[in-house]
Amino acid sequence: MRHVDRIAGVGLLDGRVVDVDISGGVVVAVTEAVTEAVTEAGDAGVDITGAPGAAVVDGRGYLALTAPAEPHAHLDKAMSWGATRPPGCDLGAAIDAWRAFAVTVDQDEIYERARVAARRLVSNGTTAVRTHVDLHTEGDPLRGIRALVRVRDELADVLDLQIVVMVRDEDPADRARAAIAAGADLIGGAPHIAPDTAAETHRLIDLAEELGTGIDLHVDEFLDGDHGMLTAFTDRVASWEPGRIRTAGHCCRIGSMDATGQAAAATALSGADVGVVTLPVTNLYLQGRTECTSTPRGLPPVRALLDGGVTVAAGADNVRDPFNPVGRSDAIETAMLLVVAAHLDMDTAWHLVSDGARDVMGLPPAGPVPGRRADLLLVRASGLDDVIAEAPADRIVLRAGRVVSARAAVVVDPFLTQASNRSSVLQEAP
Repeated sequence: MRHVDRIAGVGLLDGRVVDVDISGGVVVAVTEAVTEAVTEAGDAGVDITGAPGAAVVDGRGYLALTAPAEPHAHLDKAMSWGATRPPGCDLGAAIDAWRAFAVTVDQDEIYERARVAARRLVSNGTTAVRTHVDLHTEGDPLRGIRALVRVRDELADVLDLQIVVMVRDEDPADRARAAIAAGADLIGGAPHIAPDTAAETHRLIDLAEELGTGIDLHVDEFLDGDHGMLTAFTDRVASWEPGRIRTAGHCCRIGSMDATGQAAAATALSGADVGVVTLPVTNLYLQGRTECTSTPRGLPPVRALLDGGVTVAAGADNVRDPFNPVGRSDAIETAMLLVVAAHLDMDTAWHLVSDGARDVMGLPPAGPVPGRRADLLLVRASGLDDVIAEAPADRIVLRAGRVVSARAAVVVDPFLTQASNRSSVLQEAP
């Protein structure tokens, strides 16, 4: 990985073509492009020679964006669909399938899948991930945590990885304490599936307060009824000090409320400084399966939450596991779904997977702006509409001013050549 001193001739969302200067992992200047052609071949790419000793990336034809962050992943489950294949496709069936499979896996197996998924995220442009990780009831209960700590350590040069321990209602408090001691960063859980939702919500907040951590809970991942979790959560954390992480993932139920209920939810979330993470690809897959007419989308009312002053982010949640058999580990896919399913404009959709996600995760601001961390995604595109509509393959990823991934589409000749020692006859289609 090479440090970058300048990105030359790159496009910005406002239409300008600029040179972006980087020092110490931070963007120090963004000025009108003055760099002439810096490659004889004329193709944009990485490791281009500029001034003597300088590392210059030729950004011509690329658009510079804030690198995405994934605010809600389950890397310990990722890539397990082929081994689990749940008989049903709703949330309950997915939970049962995962728990049956989880007893068969060891730390190394979890590590291998999680590492593959994490590297795919980086390749697609993501430089920060928050992953929820289950505790286990058989064998070493912390094997998932240990596997993800190993991934975090090995990929520390290319990825910021936050680990949330998923505490179930049957997990004793000492198990959660051990997970934090083993390297988890935040307390998490899904109280809405516990027998006593309010009591479990308070127990998890008690643990976070005892251990001095933030909290990221799965909140109201259902469409009907009201377990009182949202109110219990916001009431308890409203008095927390500014900057202490408190996040509500999913919040599907808010999308089923009327306008008055949605406004009240937004007021409670905003007043308690709770960030919301919407997860379109997974909740579109899991929710609304019993509704044959006007099938709900399973998303919170993102626009209403934003208008109500709530900090909102978006992520993919599960990728190719019992909770979602598809997904590309690509924030551009999430942004596209926000445009289609949440009816957001493209700028807002991109904000939710980049700056909004970083805000919810408590990360410093990044992007092609002086003073911000040089976590950047360069995409070969003329505008954000091209990025979200086409998900171009040509991408260069910078984390703290260093290139951590660079890739380009490859055009191949599909026909056999003479060098293959085979004869090939091309026949015209009838």
